[in-house]
Amino acid sequence: MSADTSPVPLTPALLRSWGLPKDASSKYERGQVLVVGGARQTPGAVLLTGVSALRVGAGRLTLAVAASVAPALAVAVPEAGVVGLEEGPGGAVLGRGGSALADDLASSDVVVVGPGLDDADEAAALLEAVAPHVGDSTDVLLDAYALGVLPRVAEAVEPLRGRLVLTPNPAEAARLVGCEADDLDDPADLLAGLRDVADRYGAVVTCQGLVVAPGGDAWSLTTGTGGLATSGSGDVLAGAVAGLRARGVSADRAAAWGTHVHAVAGDRLTSSVGAFGFLARELAAELPRVVAELSA
Repeated sequence: MSADTSPVPLTPALLRSWGLPKDASSKYERGQVLVVGGARQTPGAVLLTGVSALRVGAGRLTLAVAASVAPALAVAVPEAGVVGLEEGPGGAVLGRGGSALADDLASSDVVVVGPGLDDADEAAALLEAVAPHVGDSTDVLLDAYALGVLPRVAEAVEPLRGRLVLTPNPAEAARLVGCEADDLDDPADLLAGLRDVADRYGAVVTCQGLVVAPGGDAWSLTTGTGGLATSGSGDVLAGAVAGLRARGVSADRAAAWGTHVHAVAGDRLTSSVGAFGFLARELAAELPRVVAELSA
């Protein structure tokens, strides 16, 4: 597909034609996800990301968060292993603690970095510490602060080219493109910008209902509502994409599946709760029903 080709509509029929893996016999075959983030003030982002990965079928989950909140998170998500990371006086996760995750980074199928981080300099240091320990066949999904600092650590993540997935919101997308957010208001400009980012980093990108792969292939949502603009919604999207990728779905299709399933979950909650007022945790709870119906 050339860079000037319009995105392919993401329809249920298309997703069903792609299908999902169904033959896993153990939690390890369903994929291992590691989520790294969770400063003292924002551990919920990691919780939402990790639970969403499990909700779409990932088999094993590890959460790495600021040490002070690790015990509480272990109680909140008993399905996950929890690792405490070194933190600063204000509760930010320190970059130098990333090397302590070497074994988990090497053994995971997908590593998510960024949810709940709150210090840009430490996020950059964390990415630099994490990247050398990522397994040779491990994909890395970057979200939130990890996206904001990506241009600063491009050299460190270059070895991950072809294994990156990026989930920016519009403001983060603009920083990655190197422009003002208003410059991406037009859908055509946003698509062109995301294609540039995908090629620059060798990454699959999902943003504002658009999914773009390196080389120009792109897909666009045919559903979704304004109700998705709620705190934690992006964490659910990141977790859904990571969980599907961990199951063995290719990165571009995992991003497409995750983006669509996230949007349909929002549509259903809009009908049952209202366009504004449903919670991100409710989005996560809706994911398995949507996946089951689409893959039937």
